[in-house]
Amino acid sequence: MNPEYASYCTTDRHFYDAPHRSSDAAEETGALYGPACGPVPEGWERSRRGDWMSFSPRSARVPSQGWKIHVSAGLDNAPAVLGKVTDYCLGRGLPFKFVPGPRLLHLRNAKYADRAGSGKFITVYPLADDDFPEVCTDLTRLLEGEHGPGILSDLRCGTGPVHVRYGAFAPRFCAMPDGRLVPAIADPEGNLVPDPRGPSPVVPEWVSTPPFLLPHLEARAAASLDGVPYSVERALHFSNGGGVYLGRDDSSGERVVLKEARPYAGLAADGADATVRLERERTALERLAGLDCVPAVRDVLDIGGHRFLVLEHITGDTLNTVFARRFPLVGTDPAPGVLAEHAAWATRMYTMVERAVRDVHGRGLVISDLHMSNIMVADDGSRVVLLDFEAAAPARERGRQIVANPAFVAPSDRRGTDIDDYALACLRIALLVPLTTLFSLDRRKADPLAAYAERAFGLAPGALNGAVGEILRGLPEALPERTAAGRTDAVARVSGTPDSGPDPVLPTTADWPLSRDAMARAILASRTPERDDRCFPGDIAQFATPAGGQSLGNGAAGVLYALHETGAASCPDALDWLEERSCDPAPGTPPGLYDGLTGIAWTLARLGRADPATRLALLAARQPFGGLPAGLHSGLAGIALALADLARTASAADAAVLSRAADHCTALAVRTLTENRPLPGTGLLHGATGIALLLIRRYEATGDAGLLDLAAVALHRDLARCRAGADDALLVVEGRRTMPYLGAGSAGIALVIDDYLAHRPDEALATARHALLRACGSAFYIQPGLFRGTAGLILHLARTGAGDPASPHGAIRRHTGLLDLHALPYGGGLAFAGEQLMRLSMDLATGTAGCLLALGSAFAGRPVALPFLPLRRPTPPHLAAHGPVSSGTVHR
Repeated sequence: MNPEYASYCTTDRHFYDAPHRSSDAAEETGALYGPACGPVPEGWERSRRGDWMSFSPRSARVPSQGWKIHVSAGLDNAPAVLGKVTDYCLGRGLPFKFVPGPRLLHLRNAKYADRAGSGKFITVYPLADDDFPEVCTDLTRLLEGEHGPGILSDLRCGTGPVHVRYGAFAPRFCAMPDGRLVPAIADPEGNLVPDPRGPSPVVPEWVSTPPFLLPHLEARAAASLDGVPYSVERALHFSNGGGVYLGRDDSSGERVVLKEARPYAGLAADGADATVRLERERTALERLAGLDCVPAVRDVLDIGGHRFLVLEHITGDTLNTVFARRFPLVGTDPAPGVLAEHAAWATRMYTMVERAVRDVHGRGLVISDLHMSNIMVADDGSRVVLLDFEAAAPARERGRQIVANPAFVAPSDRRGTDIDDYALACLRIALLVPLTTLFSLDRRKADPLAAYAERAFGLAPGALNGAVGEILRGLPEALPERTAAGRTDAVARVSGTPDSGPDPVLPTTADWPLSRDAMARAILASRTPERDDRCFPGDIAQFATPAGGQSLGNGAAGVLYALHETGAASCPDALDWLEERSCDPAPGTPPGLYDGLTGIAWTLARLGRADPATRLALLAARQPFGGLPAGLHSGLAGIALALADLARTASAADAAVLSRAADHCTALAVRTLTENRPLPGTGLLHGATGIALLLIRRYEATGDAGLLDLAAVALHRDLARCRAGADDALLVVEGRRTMPYLGAGSAGIALVIDDYLAHRPDEALATARHALLRACGSAFYIQPGLFRGTAGLILHLARTGAGDPASPHGAIRRHTGLLDLHALPYGGGLAFAGEQLMRLSMDLATGTAGCLLALGSAFAGRPVALPFLPLRRPTPPHLAAHGPVSSGTVHR
C-alpha cells in the first residue's frame, strides 16, 4: 500500500481528489482559522494555493531562497499559535503562509502523511539572511511553552514548535533523473539543483550555518539511544507516527521489537496522536497477557521526548507476505490440486485468525485494525499472532473505527466487535481473491468476488455465503436472493453510483461495443469542466504538477485520446477545456509526452486543434532538455517522438524548429545509451525500451540501419534486468518484485521487440519475446489499469504476433473476465478503480480510459493503439465477434 493515496481519499467518496478542496465547504461555514477568513490588513494580499493560505505585503521583495522558519502546532493550540505568529509577521512586514483550517492540519499530521512535510503549520520568510537570526529568535521566545510535532526535515530550535531549514522561497524547478520536476534552489554558479526535503535536515554544502543554530544542532546530535538497555539492529517500518525497529535486549540477548511514538504526530481519525495510541496498545496487551495470540510487553521507555514500547519479537512472516509467496493464481494454469491445497490453507489460516480474534473479544476488547499485515504466521504455519493494538478499545464502548487498512475498512455503521467481524469476512475472501479494497467503493463486489473464488478454487457453491452476508449486511436491496446452489452472476449490476439501488445489468467488458458505450458514459458523467485543475478525475499524479489534470497519462488529453481512438462518444466541452487550460502553462509544467506539454500538444493535433497544438509544441521545443531523463514517459524519447510527428503537419518555419528540437532530444537519448548512463527504471515508460521505440520510429523515417543497431542495444539493456519466473516467464525485476506489466514490465519490452522484429530478424530477441509473452498470461492480476495492470496486458496480447494465435486469444478472454471482476458502476456505465484500488479513476494510465483503449485494441475491429505504437496485427474476426465473458469463470 502506498500511504500517500490515503489523504486523497478524504474529499470525495468516488474519486481521488486534493485534500484542500474539502475546505471549500469549511470556508463557507466558517470552520477555518481566524486569519483565513477575517479582513485583510491594508497593504497586504491574501491568496490561496493548495493546502496553503499566504499573506504578503505588497511592497515586499521576497528572495528566491534562504533560511525559512516553520512552526508546528497541535490541533488544540493551533489557533493560539497562528494568532501569535500572524500578529508578529504583520507587525514586521514578513510574508508568511499557513494551513488554513483544522481538517487540513489533521491530514498533514495523520499517521500515513508524508513524513518529511508533516508538522508544517506556518512558514515565515525572512526578507534577508541577515534578518533570519533575529526573526527566528523572536519567534522561539514568543512561542515558548507552546507544543507541536517535530518537523523531520528541519532543525528544531529549543523544545518549542519553531523549526528552520534552508530552501526555496520562490517556485523554481529542476528535473530529477526520473523526469519529475521538483522544487529547486540555485547553487553558487546559478545552476538549479533539487531542494532537499527528506525526513532529516540537510544544509547545502555551500551554505554556512548561522552560529546561533549551533547549540540546536548539538542538541539534536546528542539525542541517541545511549544508556538504553536495548540495541537496535534495523528498522522494520516507518510511518509519520514513528518507527518500528528490530532490536535486542543487551542483558538477556533476547530479540525484541521497539515501537516508537512521536508526540503530536501520527494522528488517528479521533485526533489521538502516536503516543496516545501507543499507550492504548500497551493497555490492551497487558489486558490480553497470557494469550498465545498476542505479543508480550517487555518494557516502556521515554527517549528524547519520544515514547517506545518494547515487545516480544515474534518469529515468522506476516500473513500478507506468506500469502503473496504462495498465491497460486500468479501462474498461467495452476493445477487443480494446487488450487485445492491453497483453499485448504486459506481455510486453516482463517480458522486460526478467527479463533484468535474471539479470544481477544473474550477479554472484552475490539481490535479495530485487523488486516493481513497485522497478523504474524509462525514459520511452521501452526500459530498466528495478532499485531498492532493501537486502535484497540473496550468492546462495551461500541466505538467507531479510527484506523484501518483500505482492504479491511468497515462501513461507517459498524461499531465495537462488528468492526472485527467485518474484517474477518473480508479476510475470508481476501485469502482467495485479494481485491477486497474494492468494497470501500461498492460492497456489492463481495458477491462476484466470492463466486469467482468458489469456481477458481473448486469450493462448493455458496461456501463463502457467510462472509458475503456479513459484508453486505445493512445494504438495502443489495442483491437478489442468493442460495447455496446458485449465486448471482458475477457482473456489475448497478448503473447509478456505488451502493445505490439495483438497476439493469450492465454489459461485460468483452461485449463490445456495448461495453465501450458503458465506459464512455461513466467517463462523461465524471467530467468537471468548471474546475481549473482537472476535467476528468484520475490518479493523484494529477495534482503533482500544474499540467497533471491536462496530461496524456493522467489528465484530459489521455481520456479524450481513448474516446477518439475507440470511436466512443466525443466530448467537445472537454476538448475546449484542454485547449483553454493549456494555452498558458504555469511554471513547473513538465515538457514530457505522458506528463506534460508535448503530450498535450500531440493530442490536440490528433483531435483537430492544430493551431493551439503547434503553439504549445513550439513552447515545448524551446525548453532546456539537458537535465531530462532519456525515457518515453517524461523524457527525451517521448518528446522527440511527439515533436517529430507534429513537425510533419506544421508550416515550414515551425516544422524546422520542431524538427531541430526532436533531433536534439534524439541525440541526447542516444548519448544516454552509448555512454551507458543510468536510467530511472526499466521497460517502456522509464527504461531503455522507450529509447528503442524512438530509434525504431526514426529508422522508419530515415532508413538509417544504425538506428536499429542502437535499438537492439537498448532492448538488450532492459532484458538484462529481467529474470525467469513461474512457467519460465521472463519478468522485469523491480526491487523485490517482478513486473509483467506494460509500463515498467515484460509486456512493454515485448511490445517494442515486436516492432523491432518487424524490420530485422534477431534470434535472441525472438526467444526473449516468447518468454516475455508468458509473463502476460497469469490467471490473476491485482489492478485493472493500462500501465500497471490487466488492461495493458490485453493491449499487448491483442497486438502481438508472437506465439500460437490461440494462446494470446485465450489469455485475452481470461483477462477480460478479470476486468469484469474489477468493473464498478458509475453514472450509468462501467468504471474502474485506479492505482491502489481505493477510488475510481478515469485516466489513461491507471483508470477507465486505459481499460477502454485496451479493450478497443482487442475488440474494436479497427486500429486502436497507444501513441507511436500502431496496431501491427489485425484482430482476428472470431475474437472481435466473441461474446460476453463471464467474470466468474477461470479459463484454463
